[in-house]
Amino acid sequence: MEDHTLSKSKRDVDHAFFGQPRGLATLAFTEFWERFSYYGMRAILLYYMIASLEHGGLAMNAVLAASIVSIYGSLVYMSSVLGGFVADRLWGGHRTVFVGGIFIMFGHIALAVPAGVPALIIAIILIVIGTGMLKPNISEMVGGLYGKDDMRRDSGFSLLVMGINLGSFLSPIIVGWLGQEVNYHLGFSIAAFGMFIGLIIYIIDGNKYLNKEDFQAPDPIQPDELRPLLWKVAGLIAVLVIILVAMGVTGTLTGDGVVNLITMIAILIPIWYFVTIIRSKKVTKIERSRVISYIPLFIAAVFFWAIEEQGSTVLALFAQNQTQLTLGSFHIPASWFQSLNPLFIVVYTPFFAWLWVHMGKKQPSSPKKYVYGLIFAGLSYFAMMIPVGLFGTSARVSPLWLVLSWAIVEIAEMLISPVGLSVTTKLAPKAFKSQMMSMWFLADSAAQAINAQVVKLYTVQTEFWYFAGIGIASVVLAVLLLFITPRVERLMAGVN
Repeated sequence: MEDHTLSKSKRDVDHAFFGQPRGLATLAFTEFWERFSYYGMRAILLYYMIASLEHGGLAMNAVLAASIVSIYGSLVYMSSVLGGFVADRLWGGHRTVFVGGIFIMFGHIALAVPAGVPALIIAIILIVIGTGMLKPNISEMVGGLYGKDDMRRDSGFSLLVMGINLGSFLSPIIVGWLGQEVNYHLGFSIAAFGMFIGLIIYIIDGNKYLNKEDFQAPDPIQPDELRPLLWKVAGLIAVLVIILVAMGVTGTLTGDGVVNLITMIAILIPIWYFVTIIRSKKVTKIERSRVISYIPLFIAAVFFWAIEEQGSTVLALFAQNQTQLTLGSFHIPASWFQSLNPLFIVVYTPFFAWLWVHMGKKQPSSPKKYVYGLIFAGLSYFAMMIPVGLFGTSARVSPLWLVLSWAIVEIAEMLISPVGLSVTTKLAPKAFKSQMMSMWFLADSAAQAINAQVVKLYTVQTEFWYFAGIGIASVVLAVLLLFITPRVERLMAGVN
């Protein structure tokens, strides 16, 4: 049998990939292609849904479409709970990631078929399941490449984020142009091809450079646990069926009704998860303290992601309806603005990766990085107030305003996203490694579920105060987090 083990001594001296472990390259390239497929699809999904039937779209109302895109994003990250459980208790990270990639690929294939709303529903289900299985486990496997005190960890996660965002940058340009300028379904097919390439790379490299621990479940489910688990699953399904039947009887089983239901679930799941982990007998006293310290960071992450994820809804509508899209005789596809998010991350990542290594133990603690991130997130929406205040909502403004807003919010992302990924792996209890990483993605899930409600407030009449209110709230939350940071740092029990 082939030995997949990376011993501790070998792991500690492995500097084959830009000073990082070679396995980081395998996982970063897999994420590159997964994000290429996902963000390529997402760059044109809103426009596909609101485009007229004559232009190959579904002719949906813009507000409903924005809510659906938000709740779809919420479901994608909510399903990370499933992926974390499958990896921890059944298959291990390696196999779970591969199966997830297959689901994602077939989801994009479904969108490539011109079958209207049914194909959209099938695609959403497949991509939701697949992404939930893939994303949390990729990040957890990256954490496993480093020793406990390896100072390269944060910079390694920064390089992972760079790989993610290189794929995210290229996909809206390629998929976006094909989708908006040629045919939406052709664009979706390119997204499917990207995921296929990612799977090939993962299989070839994964067996060589990943840890043996990733090939087996760290806490395999025991025979005496199986029956109670099945009863819990059956009970959850029964409750869901009862709720849906009740909604049908009361006439609330509509698009908005389903969105509202998912919003409530997305908020309740992380609450339930925190309670479960904190009360678990498998968690030590120190581990429990660290999980409690994670709660305010989780809330801050929810607020940040709520702002950042509106780039695919609120800012996407702003790009389509209020931005100058002509450069001479060339028409700029509105979907291309979705590349600004990853572009700035790619530009910023080398600096931040160098900065954290250069500062070493003098760098700000994780909670303080979150504080700075929330301030920049708020400033990005203050920037959007300016063109609305100067020119109103009926004029088309320079695309540089969107460029400025994204440039600011991506500073926030560099302060929160890679740091959040890293600190989650460090604060995770041993028995909940992958499931704790799922908590990180549940922050994004809750954020987008909240967005599904908040975007309904975004109208021509409220646009200025919409940006102002969210920006102010972000800065206020940053001040509150700064105030409790000393307490959070003590609860982290030595983790920085």
